[in-house]
Amino acid sequence: MAVELDPLTTPEAGTVHVDRHNGERGMKGPFFVAYTTADGEERWGYVCGNCESTDNAMDTMGRIECNACGNVRKPEEWDAAHE
Repeated sequence: MAVELDPLTTPEAGTVHVDRHNGERGMKGPFFVAYTTADGEERWGYVCGNCESTDNAMDTMGRIECNACGNVRKPEEWDAAHE
């Protein structure tokens, strides 16, 4: 992986390595992709760019929500029937 990853230590996940160049748009800030290894080989999940928390949840439609600050990425596919 050519991109340098930023190590981040949190109470929820320990140390993860964050790709600040690869993320998903959220309502309050981006969700950055995080890896368990410094070489970016093993993807772990997301880090909230608004509050730096790793306490995030993703549903089956691809919606990401930060449990710490409420930052949300809208679902990839949305249908009114899911409301």
